Amino acid sequence: MSSRTDAAAPDEVAPRAVLRQVDGYEISDDPGRIDVEAVHAYLRGAYWSPNIPVEIVQRALRASLCIGAYAPGGAQVGLCRLITDYATFCYVSDVYVLEAHRGRGLSKAMMQAAVEHPRLQGLRRWSLVTHDAHGLYEQFGFRVIAHPQRHMERLDSQIYLRAAQRDDPA
Repeated sequence: MSSRTDAAAPDEVAPRAVLRQVDGYEISDDPGRIDVEAVHAYLRGAYWSPNIPVEIVQRALRASLCIGAYAPGGAQVGLCRLITDYATFCYVSDVYVLEAHRGRGLSKAMMQAAVEHPRLQGLRRWSLVTHDAHGLYEQFGFRVIAHPQRHMERLDSQIYLRAAQRDDPA
């Protein structure tokens, strides 16, 4: 049995359940459909979040607007997590589609659902970081940062690896 999250964002408008259908798959913003175990299984092996603990994934999902991709049988096969204040800013994070389900336009459908989402209209800035999916995001108006000297970050890319090593008794 998979664990699900039903946490809602502040001032939440009721989820529209199915935002669109693509080749028999459903794209949905219903937080009750998010399969935490499936998301964790993917993210713990992703280049941007190796060894991420399930508790961190649960907390991140609860605090975000999530758009999932679901196979015809209902299994979650993709995610687009949106970190936002619903007023001025949105950070696009944790976008993936399981390899066996790629090539069907699911990541594009999730991004289309994100940029068209009624709760995300009128935002001043959207941002994201990607290693290899520039072409996908360019279709939705994302561009390389115009003034990178203005942007700063505080990044600890080894945080989950260190935590896993501390917790490993071997």
